[in-house]
Amino acid sequence: MAEPYLKELRALVERLSFARDEAADLVCKHFFSGAAAYAGGHICMSLTPAGLALKLPPADCEALVAHGAKPLRYFPKAPVKKDYVVLPARITADEDALRDWIARSIAFVRRG
Repeated sequence: MAEPYLKELRALVERLSFARDEAADLVCKHFFSGAAAYAGGHICMSLTPAGLALKLPPADCEALVAHGAKPLRYFPKAPVKKDYVVLPARITADEDALRDWIARSIAFVRRG
């Protein structure tokens, strides 16, 4: 069930062609009912039935929510995952914007 999400997330990472330092240790793995990308051993994004979610600093999450992102919940009535937002379609369709937000997420989790 999670395999299509893993393939899609890996393809997304490859298609966006991150700089060598950003992608140096970026690893995609199965994650519950979807897939997650790890940078420095920490999850920076997930792709699940809930959508493409990024882990970001609170200010970035707030900015994205103001532009249509949603707080991440893996299923209805589940608690909101702190520091994660599900990206709206207009950002996921814009590869330049998406690359920038993912790079921010990678940098954020590496600061740990």
